[in-house]
Amino acid sequence: MSDIPQRILSVSELNRMARELLEQSFPLFWISGEISNLTRAASGHWYFSLKDQGAQVRCVMFRGRNAYLDWIPREGDKVEARAVVTLYEARGDFQLTIEFLQRAGLGTLYEAYEKLKAQLNTEGLFATEHKQAIPTHPRQIGIVTSPDAAALRDVLTTLRRRMPAVNVVIYPTPVQGKGAAALIAQAIRTADARTECDVLIVCRGGGSIEDLWQFNEEIVARAIHACRLPVISAVGHETDFTIADFVADVRAPTPTAAAELATPDRQALLRGLQLYRERLARAMQNRIDQRSQQLDYLSRRLLSPMQQVQHQQQHLQQLQLRLTHAMARQLQRQQQRLSGLQQSLAHLNPSAVLQRGYALVEKLDGELVQDSAQLAPGDQVKLTLGRGSAQADIRATSET
Repeated sequence: MSDIPQRILSVSELNRMARELLEQSFPLFWISGEISNLTRAASGHWYFSLKDQGAQVRCVMFRGRNAYLDWIPREGDKVEARAVVTLYEARGDFQLTIEFLQRAGLGTLYEAYEKLKAQLNTEGLFATEHKQAIPTHPRQIGIVTSPDAAALRDVLTTLRRRMPAVNVVIYPTPVQGKGAAALIAQAIRTADARTECDVLIVCRGGGSIEDLWQFNEEIVARAIHACRLPVISAVGHETDFTIADFVADVRAPTPTAAAELATPDRQALLRGLQLYRERLARAMQNRIDQRSQQLDYLSRRLLSPMQQVQHQQQHLQQLQLRLTHAMARQLQRQQQRLSGLQQSLAHLNPSAVLQRGYALVEKLDGELVQDSAQLAPGDQVKLTLGRGSAQADIRATSET
């Protein structure tokens, strides 16, 4: 008895599995060949074959990719394509999906590109530590590009929409053609020397590799690396990568994206401001509500004015009573002290001594006589008695 398969695949399942296997097995690669059987469909997609002397392969280039090309291929053109292998499931056709297409013969340019890229990378021009942060709120933005370029209009339109208050300085330069690389580098150096901008955008629109080649020149790369201003590189379309992109502080996929990276969104800022305003209003209202609740609580504890007056009167009466008692005690103490002083004074009063029969003897000039040696026979003295006074003549003196 033959083995029965555990699962029978449908044709759709088989084709899907084959497609997935092909796409996983073949990463993005380059292929060269001659175009044949070219068809440009009404949808905008291109269908053709690539062939050489011994074989051919079906190809499709979808509208979203071929729209970036600035040239249209023709029957018999020798081309180089960047593609991925896939399978059109509906018919089971093996085919290539073309991501990028260029005329044959550009291999030497890519070789030079890779050589310079490797050299500058070895020198550290691409190193992360050299990258500067783009300022969040620039006051003035510089743009290095051609004044006639569509890329400039895209950048200005985006800046005007996002942040119309930001000033713009244009450093005009040709962006393609012979000698353009030196002029681009000079414009970058001029912007750096003038230091009037907070960030610099180096940009141009899409084109072929030859059109963009000026931004693969070493002189431009070194000018960007030496620039003290933060530099945003926006050269070509999203799929285009130039040496300038690797050296710049930030690479933008398009000039429009560069303008968006260089400025904050005014509408977003306004929305953020509105959120902060609403948050602040809520916080203030919460604070008012809390204070109102606290006021209600305190008001329940608050006495009426009449009650306050009564309490104050009671307190004043107490204080008055305490003051009266304190004054009475103080007066009594002072009276007692005064009585004691009077008694002491009475004891010390000379008049009291005189009342006991003693007399106070003074010379007529008022000198108090305390010693008989102060007198001589014939001197006159004044006697002050307990009551009244008298005069006397000294007839004799004695020291005992």
